[in-house]
Amino acid sequence: MTNSPFRYRPQLSEAAASLTHDVEVVDERGRRSVIAIPAERPLTVYVDKRELVTLMTLGGAPEALTLGYLRNQRLVKSIEDIVSVQVDWSVDAVAVVTRNGIADVEERTSKKVVTTGCGQGSVFGGLMDDIEQISLPPDARLRQSTIYRIVETIRTQQSIYKQAGSVHGCALFSKDGELLYFFEDVGRHNAVDAIAGKMWLEQLEGGDKVFYTTGRLTSEMVIKGAQMGIPFLLSRSGTTQMGHMVAGKVGMTLLARCTGKHFLLLTGHDKIDFEPQLLEVAPRIA
Repeated sequence: MTNSPFRYRPQLSEAAASLTHDVEVVDERGRRSVIAIPAERPLTVYVDKRELVTLMTLGGAPEALTLGYLRNQRLVKSIEDIVSVQVDWSVDAVAVVTRNGIADVEERTSKKVVTTGCGQGSVFGGLMDDIEQISLPPDARLRQSTIYRIVETIRTQQSIYKQAGSVHGCALFSKDGELLYFFEDVGRHNAVDAIAGKMWLEQLEGGDKVFYTTGRLTSEMVIKGAQMGIPFLLSRSGTTQMGHMVAGKVGMTLLARCTGKHFLLLTGHDKIDFEPQLLEVAPRIA
């Protein structure tokens, strides 16, 4: 991938849907009010007129979500292989047209592993067999101050979660902590797929990026981050044993429980540049 201004882009619809829905509620005192809740909806993916999967999503970035799903499932190798992605919310579907179809699609989609992801969290089983082939930048490093910048950016980010709750968010940052993309969805796997699709469209490399998620660091999240070539994965939540194991195999640095100035470094202990002065307490003035 390159950052060429002449990058290829398939034909895309622009079918972002409303992210929240207003409902009337009654509290414990019998008082009525209106609150916003996430507007979950199904999106059935058709590839060359073949039904592939139905994703439950907010619908904020359905084209990027679809592209990222195809990318992270390794069903399509290159963005140049996709002619168009057209979303039609009147039938809750997205039609993907490829140049040459997906070879052995039935065999490649038959073996699935149900994961711990919220909603439709599943990956095709072959991905688990391919992790040995993934190689992340061995010399990637991250400063402690950059970790704190990322955590603070997420804390102050305007979000559906703050407005309506019940969603997960994922973000892509530069190695210096600049926010590049932020997506929310009903499942963290959808949010990471949307970022993967956006990176594909913009032809962004992952080797100098940092990924942040509000959800758990499961094996699915680690595999998807590794497939995007991202060496650092941060979360305000924890990790699972398999997520930890996969991260070790691919050389990914995991940081969990990232809140305020606290974090737990789980893997890649030699990849963080610690800055002890950031934790020094200023003396009190009498």
